[in-house]
Amino acid sequence: MARLVDVMQSRASRRFDRQVNMRIGTMIRFTPSDDPQDRLLDRTADYARRIEAAGFPGIWVGDSLGRGRPTLDPLVELAVLSAVTSKVELGIGVLQLPLRHPIELAHRVQSVQALSGNRLVLGVGSGSTKDDFDLLGYDYDKRFGMLRSHLRSMQATWRGESALSTWPGCAGGPPILIGAWRSHRWITLAAKEYQGWTPSGRYSSWEDLEAGMRVFREAGGTKAVLANCAVDLGNRPGSAELAKVAEPALIGSLDEVRSKLRRMQQIGFEEVLLVSPHAVLEDIERVRDLL
Repeated sequence: MARLVDVMQSRASRRFDRQVNMRIGTMIRFTPSDDPQDRLLDRTADYARRIEAAGFPGIWVGDSLGRGRPTLDPLVELAVLSAVTSKVELGIGVLQLPLRHPIELAHRVQSVQALSGNRLVLGVGSGSTKDDFDLLGYDYDKRFGMLRSHLRSMQATWRGESALSTWPGCAGGPPILIGAWRSHRWITLAAKEYQGWTPSGRYSSWEDLEAGMRVFREAGGTKAVLANCAVDLGNRPGSAELAKVAEPALIGSLDEVRSKLRRMQQIGFEEVLLVSPHAVLEDIERVRDLL
């Protein structure tokens, strides 16, 4: 099995000319606890401070609403993280723009940008889960057009072209990365008009990532961040099921995980954002040490 993985890696490496020094970032998934004494804010602050102290370059969060589990507002999460850290980059992968009013959202994003001291990186997308749109009564089929128009409105706001005043030091808004799987149009826009491309590692296949990277590099893209890549080195509950739907998930033996990391690097990702479903930072540190 290991030999087969190495052969596949060798073939993949010949398809991509651009080799990169890939860095390992993190994602936090805010989850409720069964412990009645649990204080979510304290638990989150402690985990974020440990991540920063361990030398990771960034902490990112995700965005979801109507998927049958409790979630928190991602920009509120980032505001909390900005208060309990001082150096790490703070990002979101990805914020579903069509689910919000663009001017109000531009104001909230600018608030996090200012509070964090310009540490914010904004991953945005059209949304891929119809349940989120049904929850708010929005038209799922119009999401791509809304993403484009919302982006234009938000960027115009940050340039001072609306009645919303720009906060000092935040003119132009934060760097924007476009979240997409294999959409030629959106990946090309990510390369040509924005600051990068951020696919999700949760439901992507290797073929998806390789195809997307070809489009991105051919369009001149220079920053590709693979987000939401699960890691579990302890065979914990739920990991086996997750590994079945997410080919890039770093689940298994150290040799298997090392092989997947090499493949990500050969494809050409500048950064991979790892999330431990059980908030085991030691797993993420061990994976980082494999590079």
